[in-house]
Amino acid sequence: MKKKLLCTALAAVMVLGLCACGGDEQPAGDNNGESTATGAAFKLGGTGPLTGSAAIYGVAAKNGAQIAVDEINALGGDIQFDLRYEDDVNDPEKAVNAYNTLKDWGMQISLGSVTSKPGESTSVENNADRIFALTPSASSAANIEGKDNVFQMCFMDPNQGSASAQYISEKKLGTKIAVIWKNDDVYSKGIHENFLEKAEELGLEIVSDTTFADGNDTDFSVQLADAQNKGADLVFLPMYYQPASLILAQAKNMNYAPAWFGVDGMDGILTMEGFDASLAEGVMLLTPFNADAEDEKTQAFVKTYQEKFGEVPNQFAADAYDCVYAYYQALTNAKATPDMDAETLCDLMKKEFTSMTFDGLTGVQVTWDETGAVSKDPRGMVIQDGAYVGLD
Repeated sequence: MKKKLLCTALAAVMVLGLCACGGDEQPAGDNNGESTATGAAFKLGGTGPLTGSAAIYGVAAKNGAQIAVDEINALGGDIQFDLRYEDDVNDPEKAVNAYNTLKDWGMQISLGSVTSKPGESTSVENNADRIFALTPSASSAANIEGKDNVFQMCFMDPNQGSASAQYISEKKLGTKIAVIWKNDDVYSKGIHENFLEKAEELGLEIVSDTTFADGNDTDFSVQLADAQNKGADLVFLPMYYQPASLILAQAKNMNYAPAWFGVDGMDGILTMEGFDASLAEGVMLLTPFNADAEDEKTQAFVKTYQEKFGEVPNQFAADAYDCVYAYYQALTNAKATPDMDAETLCDLMKKEFTSMTFDGLTGVQVTWDETGAVSKDPRGMVIQDGAYVGLD
């Protein structure tokens, strides 16, 4: 991947060693997911899949948040953070247990959960306990519905579905469209429903609409044959990267080569262990983050992430990084102090997030409404030569 990484003032303050270790004296950013500030600090906690099949998302979010915490703590200002992540293995029940561990630790503000289904469970706890949450990537509408103190940094699933249909229509990317989606996943289901609704409104021709579930997610010959036989020249994949990687491989074996269009859950497919990246060549998707962007803020973040973790950051890392900086801005504006209890901070964060504008890696002029939904523009990307390149 071609990068022109510049040293910036932001990079100069990345004195990572200034963060002391966690409670069991391991370095900040290790597998215990904990980072302690040098002085009085806000206790910031989150749950995510740090192990298991979805670990690429949870680890990336934790790493992105870690970099932001280290940068802010190194500044030595009044706002400092203790960061702690607990592993939820992408399981709702374990996520609640992980949340309770964080609550017992004294969590004052939250990064919610990384993935949608666990987030639906932990957001209920956040709401009941009046602990404000800003999730980087739990995108289902149910994460925020009926919860006045749970906000999202990521696009909601309905927005991804309608935005994808709009983009495909405006760019004239396909004339006959197939959709393959996962029917037992709230993330995939929510995007699928709104994609079809918007596609009908725009007059897109959906020639094939097939699905699968856990236990039936290794053989996609039926779904691909249906799309191929009906002449689909574009296949929309509202899913995470694991099943998408199998679909791409099996389509190649069938000599089926339509255009492919995905969603932000496919971000990470290039770093999937054992995946032939050439299979993703030409795949398009909407994502709020481009690691190849030329702006200094993105370049500094990517440089630090690569130096610290040995790989290019994905959208989940960038969203979590933005979450921490959004908290930094809101806490600063509110003149909040670490001795405030969670409920007091919750009231302050609700006020700040519904009135402020935030510029981050994943969007500029970012705002939130009172439901907790974020407003920012997606970016069309295409994978070329093993890297994400802007479509626009």
